[in-house]
Amino acid sequence: MAKKRGLETVRDMVLSLGVVGIAVVLLLIFGQHSAQDPVKRIDYSLKFQQASQDAPYPLLGPAGLPDQWRATSAYYDGMKPADTTWHIGFINPNDEYAAVEQSNGDPVQFVKAKSKGGAQVGTVDVAGKPWASYDGPKYRSLVRTEDGVTTIVTGTATFDDLAVLAAALRTAPPLAGWVTAPSTSPSAVPGGTPGSTPAAP
Repeated sequence: MAKKRGLETVRDMVLSLGVVGIAVVLLLIFGQHSAQDPVKRIDYSLKFQQASQDAPYPLLGPAGLPDQWRATSAYYDGMKPADTTWHIGFINPNDEYAAVEQSNGDPVQFVKAKSKGGAQVGTVDVAGKPWASYDGPKYRSLVRTEDGVTTIVTGTATFDDLAVLAAALRTAPPLAGWVTAPSTSPSAVPGGTPGSTPAAP
């Protein structure tokens, strides 16, 4: 009987070591995975150029941002010509979210939706132009409405980081082979002339 118990004890030890070994392997696998950047970076430049051909106003995107600003989403909705929307989302160097939002629709509703219910708290100078600053329970936002187009830079990033993004906004360069009419709203670009600076890749 003692011999049988001894064999059972050895078997239990082997099984326990096997379980521990499996746990260690899983921890190593998931540890390596979590060490990688979980943000899926996208290249929005072509989408930016294509959407700019269809939009009824100059779409804006950042040029010259540091590489640590990682674009994660971009889309254009032109189903309603009088209420189109353009979006580019980023994760900034501090791992905070920041986005560029544009629309020629109702500015009050657009600001309310994109600022997540933020309230105006002041004004911020960005490249010599005033932007209204909004603060809310979730997002901070910088807002500028001009020539019927509302541009919002919004997210969990600080106002300073949002101002960096806003100051970098430019219109897209035209696609090769496309002929586009000159913009009638040069003031739509903060601190620059539409088309004067190519968009960041």
